[in-house]
Amino acid sequence: MSCSVRDAFIEQLRLFGMTSVFGNPGSTELPMFRDFPDDFRYVLGLQESVVVAMADGYAQATGNASIVNLHSAAGVGHAMGNIFTAYKNRTPLVITAGQQARSMLLGEPFLHADQATELPKPYVKWSSEPARAQDVPAALARAYHLAMAPPRGPVFLSVPVDDWDAPVDATQPLAPRSVSTAVRADPALLDKVANALADADRPGLVVGAGVDRDRAFAETVALAERHQARVWVAPMSARCSFPESHPLFAGFLPTARHGIRGCLDEHDVVVVLGAPVFAYHVEDAGPHVSEGTAVFQLVDDPASAAGTPVGTSVVTSLRLGVRDLLGGPEPKPRSSPQRWVRPPRVEGQNELSEELLMQTLADLRPETSIVVEEAPTTRRAMHDHLPFDQPESFYTCASGGLGHGLPAAVGIALARPEQQVIALLGDGSSMYAIQGLWSAAHESLPIVFVIVNNQGYAAIDEFARHFGVGKPVGTTLTDIDFAGLARSMGCVGTVVRRPDELTTALLDALASPTPTLVDVHVR
Repeated sequence: MSCSVRDAFIEQLRLFGMTSVFGNPGSTELPMFRDFPDDFRYVLGLQESVVVAMADGYAQATGNASIVNLHSAAGVGHAMGNIFTAYKNRTPLVITAGQQARSMLLGEPFLHADQATELPKPYVKWSSEPARAQDVPAALARAYHLAMAPPRGPVFLSVPVDDWDAPVDATQPLAPRSVSTAVRADPALLDKVANALADADRPGLVVGAGVDRDRAFAETVALAERHQARVWVAPMSARCSFPESHPLFAGFLPTARHGIRGCLDEHDVVVVLGAPVFAYHVEDAGPHVSEGTAVFQLVDDPASAAGTPVGTSVVTSLRLGVRDLLGGPEPKPRSSPQRWVRPPRVEGQNELSEELLMQTLADLRPETSIVVEEAPTTRRAMHDHLPFDQPESFYTCASGGLGHGLPAAVGIALARPEQQVIALLGDGSSMYAIQGLWSAAHESLPIVFVIVNNQGYAAIDEFARHFGVGKPVGTTLTDIDFAGLARSMGCVGTVVRRPDELTTALLDALASPTPTLVDVHVR
């Protein structure tokens, strides 16, 4: 008794709960989709980088791996920027790519992939082109479990086009549906961290995206309150892992060594949760922390633990590790630390600013809404005026690359149809993946796309001053009709140029049943 590789593969996807396939069709992938099952959904993106980012957002929002289908070497090449971002985001993706028929590979046929498994490295956890067609379903099972194992991330399968119709023994049981992925830390090391926290005079926590990824948000709040520890956000953290309106919230760490050292100098013990806290963006010198500050790190990535330059690192699933810390010794009595003072509201502005835009968004957005951000220049204003207080309420890319935010918002909206999704995008960054607007319209997703339009790559202008470049080239971006682009792809598009237009435009967008782009021109 036999069935086709395709039938076994599809059944594996069904067992793993991966029935939404993100792709852009190509010739060498067509046999994979013969007799496409009715209980599956094909989510079409108009470019492969858009496809990967949509799948990334969907996987982050569902907590399960997404299946992505790319077209041979060219499609993987197009997608590499967002494969890199998925790797940095720790997003579980199973990426498949078509390959020419096995009988043709020695002749370097058109649209084949030479050394297909090498192309996505090093930004996939595993890369394989199975030696036999019959091994493709088992390779999928291995790929899925590896993608879901901590630290999560993308994996890659290259599948020759003639494999899909090959017979496979249907009497062989499918690979197990579940594999334990939780990592429990060395109890002695966790005891060391718990004792240090209990004995500290001025404890501090640093939280990163790993807390929210492992759904340890509530446990982290409880840990901070138990120890009256101020809580910092790790540099460029890609998720909300602590409520920013909480009295113990301390602010956002910068990406420079002296800045981090200065912020953490007030603490005698710092416990880092789910973050590589010493992720610098500019060159600097001096110690990572002051001599009187002891650093401990809980992280699910052995490589991150090994690369942390100071302190004691404990490899553990964050939720399990924080729960163990909550069972540690009773802390010494401490007074409440000084509360972080948020900048005052902006009032009476005669022209649009990023600060006013962020404040207005904070006032109007639903409490349960999700913000997906890719507006680097606006991040400071966002930190000051647009706080996030709920788990899984904020997403941005951990790689620093552009072209992720707009399509990631599409994937998140597909996964969370009951929640309002707002994509907060720079004018420059939005153009890396503007095709995602079509997918939002095609899927009838009521996303609000807010373009922070400063008519240039303002982040590059800021870095030019850091490097002493007085006149950077190529940073002006004018004459793009974002609202017109949105309308051409099936979305509503509107332009805001004055402060008195902003509230009405955002309220209309939030109430719209269709995707809406609001192009906000800021000074």
